[in-house]
Amino acid sequence: MELWILIAIGAAFLQNVRSALQKHLKGQLSNSGATFSRFVFAVPLVVLFLAVLAISGYDLPLPNLRFTSFMALGGVAQIIATALLVYLFGLRNFAVGTTFSKTETIQAALFGVIILSDMISMHALFALGISLAGVVLISTPNGMRGRVLNHTSLIGVASGAAFAMSGVSYRAASLALPSGEFLTRATVTLACVLVFQTIIMAAWLRWREDGQITKVLASWRISAIVGLAGGLASLGWFSAMTLQNAAYVKAVGQVELLFTFAVSTLIFRERSSGREITGIILVSLGILLLLLWR
Repeated sequence: MELWILIAIGAAFLQNVRSALQKHLKGQLSNSGATFSRFVFAVPLVVLFLAVLAISGYDLPLPNLRFTSFMALGGVAQIIATALLVYLFGLRNFAVGTTFSKTETIQAALFGVIILSDMISMHALFALGISLAGVVLISTPNGMRGRVLNHTSLIGVASGAAFAMSGVSYRAASLALPSGEFLTRATVTLACVLVFQTIIMAAWLRWREDGQITKVLASWRISAIVGLAGGLASLGWFSAMTLQNAAYVKAVGQVELLFTFAVSTLIFRERSSGREITGIILVSLGILLLLLWR
């Protein structure tokens, strides 16, 4: 099995852990505060890892204009995507919109072709479509009722587009660095992105949610673990996307849904519907076909 696949699966698992911890923080912090905790406590970890690489003799590439442009674009796109997704959670029919946000994998394939000339085979597109169908079944347990193209679904598509743009931009930024192994490229990119996003989020919280930064720092016991899991997950995503097409990485990353349902069934003893089980099978089949047909 190729290295990027193992890294993507590990990143998906860590992201699942981070999401569970952030859900716990929701009782103490606002949406923006919980998001900020993911960034601010991950910065020391990534900077420390960067220092370890430097001390170990790895060549750390210096950022250039192309790198900085794509890094900033990806950082802003990710924040916008997250904000749109959080907005969807407040809507009555958010399930439909959330499902449309899952089109990020297909949109990442499109952006990859346009921006980086990454090639996507017809076999791969077919596999991505099967996996996407599974995600739709899981995300809309009661079916997609009413108008499909409505305000909610359009926000969902916009969120998916922003997530896709962030992934492709991060890959472009990493590849724009003049030198370095995939791990050093990914670490330098991640460090710059996290610092950039932390500054933006801190300024936003200071302006719009005064006192929230203090609450984040006060919850450091859990927030630090969120930052640790989130930082390691991001390092995994960045490393995988440095090695492989962002659309492929995001497709394999959908294995996070399988982790979620495994925990739900095995630990919490919750039962899944036939629709959800069918969705899980389709997601698994799509990922398997993608890996086989590559």
